[in-house]
Amino acid sequence: MTKIKILPHESLCPDGLEFDAPVGETICDALLRNHIEIEHACEKSCACTTCHVIIREGIGSLDDAEEKEEDMLDMAWGLTPLSRLSCQAKVRSEPLVIEIPKYTINHARETH
Repeated sequence: MTKIKILPHESLCPDGLEFDAPVGETICDALLRNHIEIEHACEKSCACTTCHVIIREGIGSLDDAEEKEEDMLDMAWGLTPLSRLSCQAKVRSEPLVIEIPKYTINHARETH
């Protein structure tokens, strides 16, 4: 099991949270299993950016992003060099500190 710390997020996790996740589980699945309702509009198929997270600590332990993920990340709001799609990044043995960005790009949920 790997320790994951989620930094406070105004609506999804106001107080932050720490939990354990099994090696090999995606960050998205770990968040959802722990009742952090991160968006995943494409049902975790790497076809959107709604599950974008920023890995503040431990990014070096993750496998490199594949080209498809990198292409999708280019469209994410608030992209940083530490950004990953949580549906694609799998937990490894090193603890992670994760920030969920304040905004996401989800045209289906936006009001105009």
